[in-house]
Amino acid sequence: MTAMAHEPLTQEEILLEGFLALDTPEGFRAELIEGEIVVTPPPDGDHEDYIGLILEQVFERSQTRMQFSGHKGLKLGNAVGSPKDHVIPDGTFAPRALRLYRGADSWMPSDGVAMVLEVTSSRPKADRETKRRSYARAGIPLYLLVDREASSVTLFSDPEGDDYRRLCTLSFGKSVPLPAPFSFDLETADFL
Repeated sequence: MTAMAHEPLTQEEILLEGFLALDTPEGFRAELIEGEIVVTPPPDGDHEDYIGLILEQVFERSQTRMQFSGHKGLKLGNAVGSPKDHVIPDGTFAPRALRLYRGADSWMPSDGVAMVLEVTSSRPKADRETKRRSYARAGIPLYLLVDREASSVTLFSDPEGDDYRRLCTLSFGKSVPLPAPFSFDLETADFL
């Protein structure tokens, strides 16, 4: 029996294989975004406070019962010439009826995700630009960005291609209208 020659791995396959084999320190997040491996440190208390304030309102006020994950990674559509993006949003919301978070794999497809949430931290440009493009390419209907430097909240909606066609940016303290399936105004007065 002769051994069959294996096809050499492409650069994208090597990058993805190396990324998936990373062993990051506890609390750090490793993501693969547009062909770049990004490692971020653990979030600070203000970062977590914003997420908690949003989460509380979604659970109390959303017209659709939601599930939340701040740990499950998403496999997203990729930029041309790079492996699939592997992004861990600060928050992922999906209708509870879909039960998307089940399963042992730490990376899940984005089908059925209603909204992703990011709060800017050590790499705000990634949240404002590269992650936004990744979420739009994946067709995630809503992307909520809490921009701590700008003291604003932006809701991106209507994804098409590499971006969202609509955005609504409001200063902290203003109410952000979240469309269906949430159907309520997100209060941001406590962000001040």
